Amino acid sequence: MKSARFRRGAVTVAIVLAAYLLQTAVFPAFEIAGVKPNLMLIVTASFGFMRGPRAGMFVGLASGLLMDTQFGEMIGFYALIYLVTGYVNGLFEQIYFDEDIKLPLFLIAGSDLVYGLVVYFLTFLLRSDFHFLYYLNRIIVPETIYTIVVTLVVYPLLLYINHRLEAEEKRSASKFV
Repeated sequence: MKSARFRRGAVTVAIVLAAYLLQTAVFPAFEIAGVKPNLMLIVTASFGFMRGPRAGMFVGLASGLLMDTQFGEMIGFYALIYLVTGYVNGLFEQIYFDEDIKLPLFLIAGSDLVYGLVVYFLTFLLRSDFHFLYYLNRIIVPETIYTIVVTLVVYPLLLYINHRLEAEEKRSASKFV
């Protein structure tokens, strides 16, 4: 049982680090009109509704701290946003079904919209930058659309990994019963 839990933790860390490396090193090459998808948000939201609020919070905190080290002006800004995102998506664990991709797409799109709005209000508006419609039309909405397109590729991979880990955990648990 402990080896299955350790393996899940190691795979989770590997996924978060891989997503971070892709987000910061690879995806800038795929920018379209200055917009790139938010892979860290996809991973955080996916872990939230697949594994629950606690897992979503831990993945969100780790993702946010990594983003803070790369892009943040202060440590904890992105960590708090991603932590809350993971928790809120984790609340949908009870109504989440693996076969239905509509709920994950809706939750990730909503999370990305809220993420964009929070970042705008807390970074630009407080500096008296009142170009909200410009930011909404040129950054928030295109990033959300781009993130949804990337979700169609990344989410099935995360779902496959989660199924494999759950099957291994069930096999490990059945040995002790």
